Amino acid sequence: MPLSTGDPESMGGYVLLDRLGSGGMGVVYLGRSASGRQVAVKVVHEMYAQDEEFRTRFRQEVAAARRVSGAFTAPVVDADPDAERPWMATLYVPGRTLSQVVRKDGPLRGRQLRTLGLGLVEALRDIHQVGVVHRDLKPANILMAEDGPRVIDFGISRAADNQTLTLTLGRLLGTPPFMSPEQLRSPREVTAASDVFSLGSLLVYAARGAGPFDADSPYLSGYQVMNEPPTLDGVPEPLRGIAERCLDKDPDVRPGLAELHRLLRALPDVAVVVPPSAGASPEAPSAGEDGAPAPATPGTGRGRRVRRVLIGVGAALAVGGLSIAATVLAPGSKAPSDASTASAGPRSRPVALPERWRPWRTALRYKSQEPPLDYGGSGCVSDGPALYCGGSGFTVAKVDVATGRVLWRTGTRPQRARPIGVRDGLVYVYEESTDQRRRVVALDTDTNKRRWAREISVSDPAHLFRGTLLTLSPRHTRFRAYGRSGRLLWQSPTPGGKVCYGKVLGGAPYSMCSPPEADGDPTAEGPYTLLRLDPSRGTRRELASLPRKTLSLGAADGRLLFLAPRTAKEVYEAGYERPYDALLKVDPRTGEVRRTALKRPLRGSATLLSGVVYSAQANGTVTAISADNGRQLWQRATDTESLSAPVESRKYGQVYFANRFGRLLALDRDTGAEKWRTAALGDPGFRAGDTTPSVLLAKDAIVAMAGDTAFSVRPDRPTARRSPSAPG
Repeated sequence: MPLSTGDPESMGGYVLLDRLGSGGMGVVYLGRSASGRQVAVKVVHEMYAQDEEFRTRFRQEVAAARRVSGAFTAPVVDADPDAERPWMATLYVPGRTLSQVVRKDGPLRGRQLRTLGLGLVEALRDIHQVGVVHRDLKPANILMAEDGPRVIDFGISRAADNQTLTLTLGRLLGTPPFMSPEQLRSPREVTAASDVFSLGSLLVYAARGAGPFDADSPYLSGYQVMNEPPTLDGVPEPLRGIAERCLDKDPDVRPGLAELHRLLRALPDVAVVVPPSAGASPEAPSAGEDGAPAPATPGTGRGRRVRRVLIGVGAALAVGGLSIAATVLAPGSKAPSDASTASAGPRSRPVALPERWRPWRTALRYKSQEPPLDYGGSGCVSDGPALYCGGSGFTVAKVDVATGRVLWRTGTRPQRARPIGVRDGLVYVYEESTDQRRRVVALDTDTNKRRWAREISVSDPAHLFRGTLLTLSPRHTRFRAYGRSGRLLWQSPTPGGKVCYGKVLGGAPYSMCSPPEADGDPTAEGPYTLLRLDPSRGTRRELASLPRKTLSLGAADGRLLFLAPRTAKEVYEAGYERPYDALLKVDPRTGEVRRTALKRPLRGSATLLSGVVYSAQANGTVTAISADNGRQLWQRATDTESLSAPVESRKYGQVYFANRFGRLLALDRDTGAEKWRTAALGDPGFRAGDTTPSVLLAKDAIVAMAGDTAFSVRPDRPTARRSPSAPG
């Protein structure tokens, strides 16, 4: 297809001539080098080019493809994963994909099947010899060249020395009808035998025009792969027997590549079609006039029978509306037949929801030419019946918690800033003037009317405690506290020559102050002097000294809790996550500091909930430690990157996370076991990649924000649907 408006004209010195296709990660173009050689140039989508996690995934794809070299793979000729838009060029292989060939010309026959099978075996041999498992062998990834098939697309391959492949944007790690049972159950643990299973499915597809596990939905396909025998009606012998062995549920029983090569070489030029078995569905494919099987229709035959079984058992397999991708593909999740408890609710307790609540999804997008006011994190606060949300793609909005309907908006400038809080009929938000002066504004929650505004520091957020607003003055010299009416209750000078930040820990006001950097940098990060501010008068008292780069967490068991770093060294490497190796507990009365060393350092963003510190790394690894003694309670590699701070449901014993593309994740509070996950939102907004996600609870309903989209789901049926009454 021709280039579209906005497509680049060249990439890495290659002139782009045509579009060959587009996928979830990028676009593939036909390119030409200066010498005239044709190449296929894969370019990462612009919206992901600044996402380091996508760059990491793309680097992995480039590395895997470069390690593989053989007659039946497309070799890499050039790549730049660190370019402004990462790209990779492979040798252009003219030809249609296997899916295009079968769809247009029908199933392959004797000699064609043998050539395909032998070519795929030799390609897998080259792939596996360098320690790579492809993991996404499917008809669309097989190019049918004149001299044999080519295996392409190593986007989700896994090298033997790289175990950190993660899920992104809700895309499945594989294609259910062509995945192995072990890949569905535990994606991190697949071996080369998984590719053999996929090869068996490919051969069946090529021979009969439909795969052995085709169904009307990924859910049904996944169920069949894990629990049902393959549909092989119409597959000619002896290929049928070979396919049966490849499709064994036990990976240890499947044949190796050397044996497969020998078996496939013995295939006859003219295949003999096996008639449907006695128990086959009358809808199974039959032979055509020339002896070749006629194309089968996906979703018929045994797939339809499985669907009837699913309907018969009702909620046991419907999983109460749980996302199909979440149920079938969550690592470590149970097979659908074991998921009957989902519809009954977490731990079988009744779900309490806001009055008139139903699942909803609302796009809060707002067109504005002004840059967003940025305090580093979007999100919502709640007063029960309503949410008050701020984000980089929209102005502050009041949203009905039951329906997702936008009740009012305020301001003309998007705010990458969660509203400060809501108390006694007022919601506190930020405002910034054209001369970059920042104010905190109190708005009436019902009428959106401004009650008052006060100028504050541009470098320190405001905080609510006991109905009082704690701020730092514009010149950073005084802490100020305002009451509901906007009256100044007290002010307290900051220590001379110090850079101070306000904190609310355990419901009381504090400050962390440090000397400025040598160049007068107002964002100095320690070492800190911890000050306690009297809630009534603002008088300050020095409590303790804390190391540089210390993180404040909150209060637990009457003590203030902090994380101390293993190293405070400045590191500017992309993706670096500072290790924290000790808990610091400070007595708020005496200032006594108790240090508890951690057996293993914590990395990532940390949140304190009910005496447990949860740390979420960028790659999706979540660690829980006891705030009391620092003991690690559990660690879980969730494969869901860019997680929000968690929220806890003590009622159900679960913690919930959102990621920046709208995937929700529920982990057991006590063990870290994954209870469920959902698919990502289809379109959370073009700013989703650089916006911090958030999640909160409205009674038992989960409310999350990703990009410029807010949505709400039940904990027992976590499927987000667009509200008919919601805009966007």
